[in-house]
Amino acid sequence: MMKKRRISASEASLVLFLCQMISALDVPLDSKLLEELSQPPTITQQSPKDYIVDPRENIVIQCEAKGKPPPSFSWTRNGTHFDIDKDAQVTMKPNSGTLVINIMNGGKAEAYEGVYQCTARNERGAAISNNIVIRPSRSPLWTKEKLEPNQVREGDSLVLHCRPPVGLPPPIIFWMDNAFQRLPQSERVSQGLNGDLYFSNVQPEDTREDYICYARFNHTQTIQQKQPISVKVLSMDSLNDTIAANLSDTDIYGAKPVTERQPVLLTPTGSTSTKVELRGNVLLLECIAAGLPTPAIRWIKEGGELPANRTFLENFKKTLKIIDVSEADSGNYKCIARNTLGSVHHVISVTVKAAPYWITAPRNLVLSPGEDGTLICRANGNPKPSISWLANGVPIAIAPEDPSRKVDGDTIIFSQVQERSSAVYQCNASNEYGYLLANAFVNVLAEPPRILTPPNKLYQVIADSPALLDCAYFGSPKPEIEWFKGVKGSILRGNEYVFHDNGTLEIPVAQKDSTGTYTCVARNELGKIQNEVQLEIKDPTMIIKQPEYKVIQRYGQVSFECIIKHDSTLLPTVIWLKDNEELPDDERFLIGKDNLTIMNVTDKDDGTYTCIVNTTLDSVSASAVLTVVAAPPTPAIIYARPNPPFDLELTGQLERSVVLSWIPGDENNSPITNFVIEYEDGLHEPGVWHYQTEVPGTQATVQLKLSPYVNYSFRVIAVNKIGRSQPSEPSEQYLTKSATPDENPANVQGIGSEPDNLVITWESLKGFQSNGPGLQYKVSWRQKDVDDEWTSVIVANVSKYIVSGTPTFVPYEIKVQALNDLGYAPEPSEVIGHSGEDLPMVAPGNVQVYVINSTLAKVHWDPVPLKTVRGHLQGYKVYYWKVQSLSRRSRRHIEKNILTFRGNKTFGMLPGLEPYSSYKLNVRVVNGKGEGPASPDKVFKTPEGVPSSPSFLKITNPTLDSLTLEWGSPTHPNGVLTSYILKFQPINNTHELGPLVELRIPANESSLILKNLNYSTRYKFYFNAQTSVGSGSQITEEAVTIMDEAGILRPAVGAGKVQPLYPRIRNVTTAAAETYANISWEYEGPDHANFYVEYGVAGSKEDWKKEIVNGSRSFFVLKGLTPGTAYKVRVGAEGLSGFRSSEDVFETGPAMASRQVDIATQGWFIGLMCAVALLILILLIVCFIRRNKGGKYPVKEKEDAHADPEIQPMKEDDGTFGEYSDAEDHKPLKKGSRTPSDRTVKKEDSDDSLVDYGEGVNGQFNEDGSFIGQYSGKKEKEPAEGNESSEAPSPVNAMNSFV
Repeated sequence: MMKKRRISASEASLVLFLCQMISALDVPLDSKLLEELSQPPTITQQSPKDYIVDPRENIVIQCEAKGKPPPSFSWTRNGTHFDIDKDAQVTMKPNSGTLVINIMNGGKAEAYEGVYQCTARNERGAAISNNIVIRPSRSPLWTKEKLEPNQVREGDSLVLHCRPPVGLPPPIIFWMDNAFQRLPQSERVSQGLNGDLYFSNVQPEDTREDYICYARFNHTQTIQQKQPISVKVLSMDSLNDTIAANLSDTDIYGAKPVTERQPVLLTPTGSTSTKVELRGNVLLLECIAAGLPTPAIRWIKEGGELPANRTFLENFKKTLKIIDVSEADSGNYKCIARNTLGSVHHVISVTVKAAPYWITAPRNLVLSPGEDGTLICRANGNPKPSISWLANGVPIAIAPEDPSRKVDGDTIIFSQVQERSSAVYQCNASNEYGYLLANAFVNVLAEPPRILTPPNKLYQVIADSPALLDCAYFGSPKPEIEWFKGVKGSILRGNEYVFHDNGTLEIPVAQKDSTGTYTCVARNELGKIQNEVQLEIKDPTMIIKQPEYKVIQRYGQVSFECIIKHDSTLLPTVIWLKDNEELPDDERFLIGKDNLTIMNVTDKDDGTYTCIVNTTLDSVSASAVLTVVAAPPTPAIIYARPNPPFDLELTGQLERSVVLSWIPGDENNSPITNFVIEYEDGLHEPGVWHYQTEVPGTQATVQLKLSPYVNYSFRVIAVNKIGRSQPSEPSEQYLTKSATPDENPANVQGIGSEPDNLVITWESLKGFQSNGPGLQYKVSWRQKDVDDEWTSVIVANVSKYIVSGTPTFVPYEIKVQALNDLGYAPEPSEVIGHSGEDLPMVAPGNVQVYVINSTLAKVHWDPVPLKTVRGHLQGYKVYYWKVQSLSRRSRRHIEKNILTFRGNKTFGMLPGLEPYSSYKLNVRVVNGKGEGPASPDKVFKTPEGVPSSPSFLKITNPTLDSLTLEWGSPTHPNGVLTSYILKFQPINNTHELGPLVELRIPANESSLILKNLNYSTRYKFYFNAQTSVGSGSQITEEAVTIMDEAGILRPAVGAGKVQPLYPRIRNVTTAAAETYANISWEYEGPDHANFYVEYGVAGSKEDWKKEIVNGSRSFFVLKGLTPGTAYKVRVGAEGLSGFRSSEDVFETGPAMASRQVDIATQGWFIGLMCAVALLILILLIVCFIRRNKGGKYPVKEKEDAHADPEIQPMKEDDGTFGEYSDAEDHKPLKKGSRTPSDRTVKKEDSDDSLVDYGEGVNGQFNEDGSFIGQYSGKKEKEPAEGNESSEAPSPVNAMNSFV
């Protein structure tokens, strides 16, 4: 890159000086060139206006000034001349106006109190300092006072007064105990701005005798201590005991219990107060309240908001602090103290006044004779300050007249100045709150032009680069500058040149023909001067043959070329770098004229090589990457994951970015495709690595974007086709600077948890999102659609804030803003939330029920007013239940059903009703809190419907020509039964049906004898019940009349019951829910039948869907059904042609119904559980039999034969193990043994003990199921060969053990 001609440091200082003079600024006197120039005095250093000194040390009053010639100094004290020569204790520093008053050698600081002012004077004028008020600091002792002990009742408020001595400056107050430990402070106990200690309510633990107020005087480094204050809190219990001890038994006594109290302000008093503060100061407002519970303090500004970024709540929110106040902060500030019993407030009217402050301070003028100029002095304040002028420290009204000077208020106008017009003018802006004093001189100089640039200076520039030719000058009046090319050339003009105010000539694009001599001419009315400079244009340096990317095998040789072209007058130097560092000091690296050669390449040589060519005017570079690979091995190439990168380095550290570079590890014969960069935040999540970014495998450096306030460590993982390398070693840590948060919390919500609160929640920022320490949140809220101000609080790093005392269910505008110690995040967006809901107040009215048919009704109601919902309207719930069946007149367990209708719906359908029944219903409105009151119960009745099928049909007592039919009434009559319909027809041997006979049977009958039937004939019967609405589902059976006595013998068993000729499936029942139905049936026929269930939509012509039943179960669950749909179903058996049950119809429940049904009371569930329990019981009995099979012989013989140490005889007296017991009591029992360590046999374990012993003993069951064996709880005195069996395990106990 080509270098530009730059101005030297000395030239820069000179140019700055000239610019200052031209701009009427102060003239620096430290330049040798300007030693001859005169300048009026300028005060450079002085003591503060209000100077409090330590009375034990010497007093140093500073006054330093500069000027040409050097100024002399004098002082005034209290407005009169202070003759320092007459006071031996006072000296003035050499070449300075600083006074030193010797106090340490006998002087007293009080004797030198007063107002001091310094004057610096030379022949060009006089400058004066501010009025410096000298006051020695004071730290007086505490006045003696008699402190009475404070006795106060528990719960009352208390103020401990400090009343420190008046010091200079005022002391710092704090409270401690005798052990010099600070007394703990809280929302209940805190120190006020005046130093007093306030208790909002006292507690028994506040009792102590060492409340001590301390005053620290910083100037004198002393601490004064007040006498300890004693506080005794009288608790209610102790107070009652004291009263009781002083009263007779007949007196009524007893202190009232601690009662809660509304807030009362302890300070400030009254309802309003005023406060005046000065602009730029810190405004401190305080409110401390008494009350029980302890009141919470909240601050608002009436008619506005508290200023953001300048407002702080201190002392547990009792102190409002606003820094850098301005006039805009004037107004009424209200503090509100609130507890559960009420609130109290106080309004502080704040007025911000202002001491004078500069709008335009007067600036020094450097003028030439005959020129014009102005001094402007503009200041503001509250009240508006007055402006007065002084000349050389004397009021301008009595100063010597100057015809070139005219005073016009805050401006002095100078016209046609002469050298005698030089002077120092003072501007004084003052009001009742302070003053400003500024010195500004008018320096009239007459100087011929001077060119400061050395003559014949040579400038060399690369072609096509800008050329800057200097002509630094000075003169008064300001000289005019002209440039010429050549000794006798014409003046330079035109767009190809740029003429700078400091005299510099710029050629934006210098070409070869720009070479030559340039002349600078400076002239004013006092003279003319010129200077010549030389410009040479050089050819740029170029790399015409750049190094190229190389891949070399290990131990090979590689060469990089770098051929250059340059200006013949410039001497280039070539430097080679490896990875931006010097080449290793290794003889294998050979640097030639135009190349770099590396001999015997190793893995360490892998990297980036850069050729840099430098001349005195420019620099160029080019780079290439060298990749070292392994030499081809004799065996097959082994591919593996790459080795981890190493030598991680961080460079270019900025606040939000850093450059990470590394050296790739061995790629292990598979090129690295990419690098993955991960980072660890050691400040917030140490030990956890996160993905940062990834770069291509040819790249070994990357610029990473960073977040503030994160202690970064980085590691790099290399990736090739085989996989990922191990992570590299972590880089050095880099802690980024803190900043204000960039974002605010997300997912801000406002949902009340109680009717009188608003719970504001948000997702807290993660650690690295905080951008700095002290992460907090500013939570703001205000009621929507109400002219209300924002209420804000600043909370710690939490994710929830509860606003109490809100109206019920009103909308609020909410925003949550993040902040840290450095400031606030951007203004957050607002969200809408609602305060807490309460239960609805009223029930829906005008509830009407319209019965549509025997199983369906429609209910209507009027919506409730939205304002009575007191929450989000979620819908309405209809509770309905069957009171009784009109046909049976018998009450049953009331099973309530619930239908929920979402939204503001005013009607709904009630499906699945039972015909001919009496129902009740009520309607309730629902919000997020719950249900409102129920409407009055509405009674309605469903009309009759068709009955269900008879509960059973039995055919008994077959004879030659008759059959007896018995039946049960329908489970669901659904009305008043009018009759039964019986249809039957004969079936011949070819399964053809004969004529159908129909009989009507009275409803009160339950049996019938059919006579005049054909002998030895099979009949098929169809039987159903009727109501006035119609016929219900029918049930079918088949039976056969017997032959005559000459035919087949009657069976001996079950002669009274007609055996079906073929297997049959009967009593198919369904229990349906919304999306599934439980199908059960009864089966009579051969064992091991394989069942299937067919079903389809009722009334549809679609083919039946078939489901295979697993095993020989008599139930099946149909799943995936559509809610509110009628289905037909039938059951069949595999392998029996055409054999299946009659059809049954059921309807799934509606999707909206949420029925409150106890599953434990459902018949299908009880049946299912009984079947499961029976199956488990059978399995346990079978297992028990199999484990205890064997022959009968005495147990003793078996024990002797096996000599198993674990099989021990029982003692006769207590049932414990006898002589065969193990010697070690602590030996664990054999696996499977359930005998406890205390050698007792628990009841729940005894059932399994026979199983444990059964492995070595023959045992069996008799035909009656009893166990034959020789084991019992204790032995009886009977022969050893006795056949008395032990008690068999109970199936109930076995069941319990299983469970």
